[in-house]
Amino acid sequence: MKQLTRFVAVALLLVLVVNMMPVHAQGVVLRYANWNVGTAEENNVQRQLVAAFVAAHPEVTVEFVDMSGDGSWDEKLTNMAARGELPDVWMADNTPYYVGNGWTADLTARVEGDADWANVPSVLQNAVTYDGAVLGLPVAQFVMGYFVNTDLYEAANLDAPAYGVSVEDFLAAVADLTDVEQGVLGTNDMGQFMGWYPSTQDANLGWFSFDGAHMNYNSDAFRAAVDMAVENVPYAWQGLTEEQKANFTATGPWELFLNQEAGLVWDGGWAVPAYTQNATFNWDFLGIPGGNQALVADIIVVSATSANPDMAYEFARWMSFSAEGYMAEAAIATASGVVPTRMPVTITTETVDLYMSFVGGEKPGLRQALENLNGSLVESLAKIVPGYADARWNGRPGLDIGDQLDVSIGYIFDNVASDAFQYADLAPQLEEFANGILDEARAALTQ
Repeated sequence: MKQLTRFVAVALLLVLVVNMMPVHAQGVVLRYANWNVGTAEENNVQRQLVAAFVAAHPEVTVEFVDMSGDGSWDEKLTNMAARGELPDVWMADNTPYYVGNGWTADLTARVEGDADWANVPSVLQNAVTYDGAVLGLPVAQFVMGYFVNTDLYEAANLDAPAYGVSVEDFLAAVADLTDVEQGVLGTNDMGQFMGWYPSTQDANLGWFSFDGAHMNYNSDAFRAAVDMAVENVPYAWQGLTEEQKANFTATGPWELFLNQEAGLVWDGGWAVPAYTQNATFNWDFLGIPGGNQALVADIIVVSATSANPDMAYEFARWMSFSAEGYMAEAAIATASGVVPTRMPVTITTETVDLYMSFVGGEKPGLRQALENLNGSLVESLAKIVPGYADARWNGRPGLDIGDQLDVSIGYIFDNVASDAFQYADLAPQLEEFANGILDEARAALTQ
């Protein structure tokens, strides 16, 4: 830990120098598009991290691509591609779309033998690998799961659930803490059961029943997850009547945790800075019952048409999985008085210790999760799996629900607790429809 402290002190001096330097230099020009860089006036942590790269590579100029204006992220990129003006490096909203269009550089040879890449968990490496080729880089990862207010459980004379808790004990902890009259719920949201519960009943299933190729909407495990979500409505915000909501200060489910009105909240690692800075109670990360967690991966890609592929890769590496880049980012965050937004992508004792040094006090569950990423359920499948968004949300399987005509799959899952339909009656049709979408999208990607 002393060695880590010395590193941070040296890095802080570097940051002070970097902040006085412009991003622009002479020589190689890299065009960079990301939604997390804010404005030049804000000069946020990500912009300062770019400046640190330029300071180490004075021959490089990084130009921030203006992605404002009408149209979605991918619509803008499509228009740029048509003009032959794709950025050299950009944040990926839909990697399969870029891969299918041939926009992404093959980075396989570049990451082979990279010591930092060897320390990137395989679950993240696999997220950017298509038919054996590495076509993107994990720029950030966030564990996702339940955070627990341990003080709230202690005040109720209950044992707080911890990382590794069994499904049965977790369910009991949700129910036992709930006291609607006193303005306390076991959890904030019941819908997340459909995401994680199937994996606890069938080890072959990942997030929301995805098995690596197909959705298993008609499986025993997923139908049980739907039932479990419905059974837990009384312990979540969705189960409150308008009259009961008057017992709570919160006006919605996402306010409950920091208000100490819910013992468990489903959230991602991006919430850690807010919990660290604003929580007035002891908290930890529980993840998913059984000792696991969901995982959200952000991805960055290098253009296949970049005029400077070597430097474009070095820049993308710095902004993503480079341990040196992450430590520089942590030093910038320290100088700015904030908690780093992203968790380390390269997992070593040093990077985990560095991240944990920001969160205040012992958080054994959070540390265990970071050290156990390879078993994670990848939640951000829409960024990775061809056709997933339509198989999970957007697709319309030809079903009418009451006066709602031709509803989407997302509508059905959002309303499983209603009396308008029985999920088990729809499950076979949903599974067949969703898997047809996935098969077609996968075939199109390989053509």
